Amino acid sequence: MPTYQRFEDLPVWREAIVLAERCEDFIEAAKNRITWSKRDQLDRASLSVSNNIADGARQRGDGLRRRRWPGVKRRAARAGPPLGGPSRNGFERGTTNELLAFLYIARGSAGEVRSMLCFFEHRPALRDFKSEISNLKSLAESCSRQLGAWAQSLQNSDITGPRHLNDQTRANYQKRKTREQGAAAFQQLLAQHLSKTKA
Repeated sequence: MPTYQRFEDLPVWREAIVLAERCEDFIEAAKNRITWSKRDQLDRASLSVSNNIADGARQRGDGLRRRRWPGVKRRAARAGPPLGGPSRNGFERGTTNELLAFLYIARGSAGEVRSMLCFFEHRPALRDFKSEISNLKSLAESCSRQLGAWAQSLQNSDITGPRHLNDQTRANYQKRKTREQGAAAFQQLLAQHLSKTKA
């Protein structure tokens, strides 16, 4: 399975950079119609999405696996790497909870961008920018969905991060997974046997 070696390879980070670039283009084009403080706030919020992804997801070099999440559109599913197992969780921040905190901040920033764009969408002075604003809102929403899917996959994982990993915890994790798989296989065989004896 392919891996992401750097945060710059993450599709959600790349999309967040596009969001920041396009917001900056919009700010430049509409600068005479928006107050300085609102331009500054949109600029900061849009860049905060990619910066917080990078801050939380910088990776040490052992690669991050790609995977699809159930219930998430294919495009959004390429967003970011969930944990593929103990050897794949190489975030510099050290723990899953620290990574999750940054992902939620990034997602909050994407929400802030959308909120500001909703405000701009209703301003008569920005009527000529309706199409650009709509496209930016869609891009911010896509980033938010991808970040949500990534965060959900991390929350559903029982790996707490590399700060907590050593040879012993890796071995224990593997033993537990093997036991769980064995128990599941036994339950399946038992169910098959019981169904045959009833027939």
